[in-house]
Amino acid sequence: MTSSEIRQTFLDFFKSKKHQIVPSAPIVVKNDPTLMFTNAGMNQFKDFFLGNKKVKTRVLQIRKNVFVLAVNTTIWKKWA
Repeated sequence: MTSSEIRQTFLDFFKSKKHQIVPSAPIVVKNDPTLMFTNAGMNQFKDFFLGNKKVKTRVLQIRKNVFVLAVNTTIWKKWA
């Protein structure tokens, strides 16, 4: 099974449980001067968290990840 097939199976399962599928947020946020970048993949839900919009159904997203190693933390742990 490919990663695309696994992803689609995951989405199909939650869609069958009445979840709304929403697109993941881009890494660089557009049209929101209060955010510099996406740090947890949840920026598309900001208005719900702030109470500006009401949740009508359960939602699901699969986000794209960029993992960046904290070099300064890693070096200190290694050499401390």
